[in-house]
Amino acid sequence: MLGKTSFQAQYHEIRPEEISRNVFTLIGKDWLLVTGGTPGSFNSMTASWGGMGVLWNKPVAFVFIRKTRHTLSFLERQTDFSLSVCPESCRNELLNIFGKKSGRDCDKTAESGFTPIETPLGTVSYAEASLVMSCRKLYAGQLFKENILDLTAKTSMYAPDEEAHKMFIAEIAAVWKRNGEQ
Repeated sequence: MLGKTSFQAQYHEIRPEEISRNVFTLIGKDWLLVTGGTPGSFNSMTASWGGMGVLWNKPVAFVFIRKTRHTLSFLERQTDFSLSVCPESCRNELLNIFGKKSGRDCDKTAESGFTPIETPLGTVSYAEASLVMSCRKLYAGQLFKENILDLTAKTSMYAPDEEAHKMFIAEIAAVWKRNGEQ
C-alpha cells in the first residue's frame, strides 16, 4: 500500500462544491468504487446507484449496497469509507473484477493490478483514481420493498424473496483530485 505522503504528492484537495463533473455521469456511467475497511483489511466494489447533495447542512454522498456484497460488512464495521472515480482506461477492471467478483473468493486488488493508497483521512482508495472522496457515515438504513412505490423497479431489480439494498448516507469529509486532471 502506498502511504499518505505518496497520496499527497499525486492529489490536491478541493472542496466538495468544486467537483465539476456531472453527478449523473460520475455515478451512473463512470461507476464509483466504494471501499470500506482499514489500510490493513479492506474491500471494494463498483456502485452505479447513488447520489450527492446536501443533508443536515453538509455535503453528502449516498450509496446503496446489497446484503450479499462482501463490501457491506466492511462498511458496517467502520465509520469512514471512500468513493473513488477512475478514468475510462480502467473500465474493464472496474466492471469485470470489482463489479462481478467477490472479495470472499479472490483478491480483487491483485487481479485488477490497481494500487491501494491511503488517504490523509485514513480511508483506502487507489492510485488509479482521478477523484477520491473520503466519506463519514451519517445514516445507514435498510430499504424495504414494501416502501418502493415504483412497481417496475420493485419487480425488475429484486427477486420476490430478495431483500432490498442497504443505504448509506455519508458526509463528504474531503475530496481530492488527481494532479493534472481537468
